Amino acid sequence: MHLRKFLLFVLSLGSFSAYAEFKTLPAEAPVPTDNPQSPSKIELGKMLYFDPRLSVDGTVSCNSCHNVMLDGGDGRPVGVGVRGQRGGRGSPTVWNSAFHTVQFWDGRAASLEEQALGPLTNPIEMGMPSHDAVMERINKIPGYVQAFKKAFPKDVSPTIQNLGKAIAAYERTLITPNSPFDKYMKGNKKAMTVQQIRGMKLVQEIGCTSCHTGVNFAGDGFKMGEGHYQPFPQIPGSKYDRQYDLTSDKGRYEVTKKDEDKNHWRVPTWRNVAITAPYFHNGKVKTLDEAVRVMAKTQLDMDLKDDQVEDIVSFLNALTGEFPKQTIPQLPKTSNFSLTPEP
Repeated sequence: MHLRKFLLFVLSLGSFSAYAEFKTLPAEAPVPTDNPQSPSKIELGKMLYFDPRLSVDGTVSCNSCHNVMLDGGDGRPVGVGVRGQRGGRGSPTVWNSAFHTVQFWDGRAASLEEQALGPLTNPIEMGMPSHDAVMERINKIPGYVQAFKKAFPKDVSPTIQNLGKAIAAYERTLITPNSPFDKYMKGNKKAMTVQQIRGMKLVQEIGCTSCHTGVNFAGDGFKMGEGHYQPFPQIPGSKYDRQYDLTSDKGRYEVTKKDEDKNHWRVPTWRNVAITAPYFHNGKVKTLDEAVRVMAKTQLDMDLKDDQVEDIVSFLNALTGEFPKQTIPQLPKTSNFSLTPEP
């Protein structure tokens, strides 16, 4: 047995019988002390989240790539921004993102507040020349000026920091509780099928839960701002490296420039993974069963049998939660002029 695979297997056995690393999803996300939740702040964040006027040509909103009316992503291999530009990575789901300790595939944002501001000035995503330019637009919309004052009454005028705080406040409401797994763990032993239970045991037996732990199945025991990263592939050299171009994007290394971070990534959530295809940072894998095979080989050096893959996929389907109803907000109006140039 490969040494790394053996060690992961041994680690997984320690809590196998009690499922100690499995946790139900809380009803509320953790909230930083400097950005408490309030109805007015959440409503402002929701308007900003859906407003394409935050992009340079008025065509892209946060919701364009992280569609809360669907799975929180966009269903594309990689994100598409202003002027039809394609990014290099897929759009992670925004649902349950509040439980991640860092944001983005490479963990370059330590909080939801920081993450919310990044795409605004990314030339491929929303393309605004600066945060000052973003706020210049906001301040030309009377309804937003009023909404900012209501949400942040101590501040004289809208600020880019408060814009990030408002969007983050809205994103902290995007939680999908009561999956069949959660119901099972709370005592309803009929909530999961026999196959799903078999798959749950199998991911522990083979070592998947050495990385996919905690309420979000993305790592446990980490503080906010402290990411959980793993190499992918952990065991390079399989046929999948070239087939799905797994190594050309260096991941965390692009942020830190440290050799030890090459091809390291924030551990992605398993929550709702059955409905968030395509898979991995570059969206090269189209189906969940193939993603399971890729992970088993590249991370554990295992070639799973078809029935094992089917059991694991069945369990992962049990992690699809209940999505709270979302409504598209009425956005503040402008009168007699246009804020955005022609696309």
